[in-house]
Amino acid sequence: MSTDGESGQPQRDLELRDVLVIKTTGDDKQLEFEVVGLVEDEEHKSFAVLYCEPEDEFVVTDAQGNLLQDEDLAQEILDDFFVLAEESGGQGAAE
Repeated sequence: MSTDGESGQPQRDLELRDVLVIKTTGDDKQLEFEVVGLVEDEEHKSFAVLYCEPEDEFVVTDAQGNLLQDEDLAQEILDDFFVLAEESGGQGAAE
């Protein structure tokens, strides 16, 4: 699912392999990030971990594809994702 349509945001929760187009500030590049993991915190809030292969960069969003503004929370979600990915043999995170 690409989110570069009229609304710019998905109409449903992100799922694995969905693609989210993110426009960068400054140089106005549009980068495609693919959902590579779904993580749920202790409070049962869902987050998506997305990866942009050409930029070798990860980002974390809420379930609807909104970038997290809290960098500490985003790093915590990424850390959890990497632990889950390692435990599952590198095949991705548990849903």
